[in-house]
Amino acid sequence: MHKLLTAVVGLLFASAAAAAPFAWPQGARAAVSLGYDDGLASQLDHVVPALNARGLRASFYVPINSPTLPSRQHEWKAAAAAGHELGNHSLFHGCSARGPGRDWVLPHRDLDRQTPAEVQEHVVAANTWLQSLDGRTRRTFTPPCLDLTAGGQDFVTALQPHFVAYRAAGPGLVSDTAQLKPYAMPVYFVEGMSGEQLIALVEQAAAQGALVSLLFHGVGAEHLSVTREAHDQLLDHLARHKDRFWTDSFVNIMEAARRQAGR
Repeated sequence: MHKLLTAVVGLLFASAAAAAPFAWPQGARAAVSLGYDDGLASQLDHVVPALNARGLRASFYVPINSPTLPSRQHEWKAAAAAGHELGNHSLFHGCSARGPGRDWVLPHRDLDRQTPAEVQEHVVAANTWLQSLDGRTRRTFTPPCLDLTAGGQDFVTALQPHFVAYRAAGPGLVSDTAQLKPYAMPVYFVEGMSGEQLIALVEQAAAQGALVSLLFHGVGAEHLSVTREAHDQLLDHLARHKDRFWTDSFVNIMEAARRQAGR
């Protein structure tokens, strides 16, 4: 019985030690990752200038077949030079065509018709392409549609050595080092949210000393959008309270979080 109690107490102490709170830079209460998927024109037209004007940094997950890359490549390079991350979103934004609302997936980009090896080649090639834009070798990955299988098999695990982290899980906050799973980081889809709702999310993160990741697409245009007014309301709040919110690229946030968690 004594040995059993000793073992239980030891496990409790080990668990408490592992679950250390994060210490964000400059004493901030929360780390806020703003991520923008699909390389959309509204992100270059409005989001990048709005972030730059407020001294905030974010991550842009640009598929290499994005229409903005051939025509506005110099603007993506400028965004990277300003401190924003160009994150990996694969070459062709392949997703599973199964389920409601997936009728837009073209047959030749249907992950259910591809092998893990094919998709892995696409993702690694996208890294090389992005490096030619920003010169960087450290970045993060958002699987398109957060789909993690190809041909019914996992394709993301083998890609982990190529990335600092993935945004690849459903919504949630990460408030201590024991919760940190770099390759299954939660993310909130914010389509249609108001400025008040977006601010409530980051305030919830501040109350818990947590990391929160928000996933945007179009801003004031295109698909899965939020209004410019709602987006600017959030940015204004983050900019006014930089003492409480560390708003940075996902790669920078995750490198800091991983160092603290020893992972």
